[in-house]
Order: sequence, then C-alpha cells, then structure tokens
Amino acid sequence: MSAKWPGGFINKTAPTVVGPTDGEGGSASGIWTLDQVADYESKGLWPMLTPFRGLFGWGQGTSGQIGDGTTANRSSPVQVGADINWAFSAAGPSFAFGIKKDGTLWAWGANNVGQLAQNNTTSYYSPVQVGVLTTWSVVTCGRGHALAIKTDGTLWAWGVNSFGNLGDGTTTSRSLPVQIGALTNWKDVSGGYNSSFAIKTDGTLWAWGNAYKGILGQGNTTNKSSPVQVGALTNWLQATADYQACSAVKTDGTLWGWGGGYTGSTGHNSSTDYSSPVQVGALTNWLKLAGGYNNRYCVKTDGTLWSWGLNTSGQLGHGNTTNLSSPVQVGGLTTWLSVAGGIYSAYATTTSNTLYAWGKNNYGQLGDGTTVNKSSPIQVGAETWWNVLPKVTNSNGVMVTTNRST
Repeated sequence: MSAKWPGGFINKTAPTVVGPTDGEGGSASGIWTLDQVADYESKGLWPMLTPFRGLFGWGQGTSGQIGDGTTANRSSPVQVGADINWAFSAAGPSFAFGIKKDGTLWAWGANNVGQLAQNNTTSYYSPVQVGVLTTWSVVTCGRGHALAIKTDGTLWAWGVNSFGNLGDGTTTSRSLPVQIGALTNWKDVSGGYNSSFAIKTDGTLWAWGNAYKGILGQGNTTNKSSPVQVGALTNWLQATADYQACSAVKTDGTLWGWGGGYTGSTGHNSSTDYSSPVQVGALTNWLKLAGGYNNRYCVKTDGTLWSWGLNTSGQLGHGNTTNLSSPVQVGGLTTWLSVAGGIYSAYATTTSNTLYAWGKNNYGQLGDGTTVNKSSPIQVGAETWWNVLPKVTNSNGVMVTTNRST
C-alpha cells in the first residue's frame, strides 16, 4: 500500500519504489512524506497512472474495417474492442492494422487478397492477431498490401504483389508475412497504391513496385520487385506516396516531390511528370508529411499546416474545391502537431491534443456525426486526448489511438 499522507508522517517501514517504464506504471510501498513524494516525482521516479490507450474508428465499415464487429458505417468515433494498450495503427482502403504496446500485431477488415496476413482470404470484423510474435514496431497499408518493420529492424510484407510491391523479388501474392531481404536497418516504411517506400537507419531511401509516372524515383518507369535506392543521399526523413506520385522530407527540412504531376501533388506548380526527386521551393522548415489521394499535407516546424494537390471534395482544407499545384497554408493556426490523409479527407491534431477533420464525408469519415462534406477543418468532438494519428492510405475512414489518463 502507498499514499501521499499529509502532515509529514514518519516512515514506519523503509519506503521502496519501482519507477515508471516509458512514463507509466510502477509501484510504491511503505508510508511516504509529501517531501519524499515530491522528490521522487521531480526525478521522474514516482509511479505514474497507466494511460488509457484506446483505439477508435469511424467512417466506412462495409468490410468490417472499423473493427467494432460490424459492417456498419460510423459517423462518430467508436471504440475498437475494450483493449486500452494500443500504440500504433494504420488504415488501408478497406482493412486496418494495429500494434499494441506489447508488440503484437492485429488486423481486421477485407481480406480478399490475403492482406490481413491470416493465411486465408476470410474477412474479419474485429481485430485478429497476426501470428504470435511480440516484436512488431511499425505497420503501413498500400492498396491491397501491407508492410511492417520489427523491433530488430527487419522488413516484412504481405498481400497483393502484382507489380512487385512486396519487394521479395517476385510478383507472387502472399497471405503471410514474408521477410524482405536479410537487412536489419530498416527504420520507416510507407505503402503506396501499388508501390512501396522505406527509409533505412542510414538515411537512405528505397523504393519498389509499380513505377507508373516515374514514382519510384529511378529516372524511368520500370517496375522493380526488390528495393532499389532512390539516388545516393543519406538524409531522407520521411516519404509518402499514392498511385502516381511520391513526396518526401529530408532531415535538412527540405521538401521533395516526383512522379505524376497532373493533379499538382508533386508540389512543383506544374503538371509536369518527374521520374527523379526534385526539390519543392527552397524552404528548410518542412517536418511531418502525409499523403492522401493525389494530394499532400505537411506540418512545418513552426506549427503551420500546408496542403496541395487534388481538392474535389474540399480535402485540402481551404474552404473551397480548387486544386492547388503548390503548397498553401491551411488557415492561420500555428499549433498543428500531426496530420494524416485519407482518400478524399484529412485529419490533424494540435498541440492541445484536439482532433480536426475535413473533406469528403459521405460515410461519416469526418467523425462529426454527419455525412456532410466540410472544406475547412472542424473539431471532432470536444475531447483533448487524441494522440496518435495513423498511416492512412486511400481510406474512407480513420483509426486513431488515444492516450487518456484514467
């Protein structure tokens, strides 16, 4: 038993403490004075409340991709099961994944091409575990394939493989995870429409799959069934792609775009196709990048949010439906923290952990309880505990992890 006793009680037993791990948990025994508690708290050693890490979904549910056990559309957030230990999520066109804090990987939704990694093609309306391993770290979705990185730095992929988008040197689809090569230095991965991109710990960028419009950045339109390096630079930070174009941010804060340019998603103020990376402007304060369907979003280091590309449903957040071929700031806020893009919608959080959404809303994917499109950001509910936005690929819905203390 432990407590914060007022009045400065004398310790009757030697107080002991097990500090928190990753900012949570821990335990204390004995009788503690307020001064002692304050001292341990100041050092980060006092036990902390275990946060509620629930997973919430909304939008299109026709394939069970919300994960609430139904195929119903949801226009407001619903919790996915009763688990409170989710750490990461990813949403694809009709399927989704989540990683729990214990390192287990879970999948649900459509499974017609084995994209749920269950060694079958059966759809699941609630999360099912992928294997029994507890070493999954990052997961992302393509159109019909998925990719993941384990804590040991190995890269894995499964699902449809028509263009070599899994990266295993074949065009054979897989319904179980297959390791991509033998390297152990993969850091981040992103799934495009029929292509894939990954960054290693050495800062190099790699691409494979469908090379439509030069999206693989190789100076050509030749498909690749194994990872090939994009240029020779070693300072790539993040990359995101759709079916025709890729955008990336470097560690020096520069923004780059290549591939098909006819919707403006490369950001070069033109419809020109580029088969190799080309810098967008000269600014060096780009930070957190997200891709939608032929559009892009990026949070800068100053907390401003910018968007460009296709805007048929107001998904760029500018109060209109005008396409933009260069980045334009979304509103005047300087407190944006993270952003994610759906197929015709977008989501962003602020430094106060509020959640905003905008764009197409025919399935309720904005989460505001309606099915009315919004061309400017609207706050989703009044809660201030939205935490981890997912990697979203061509999805009519979203899965968001919350971090709420209980």
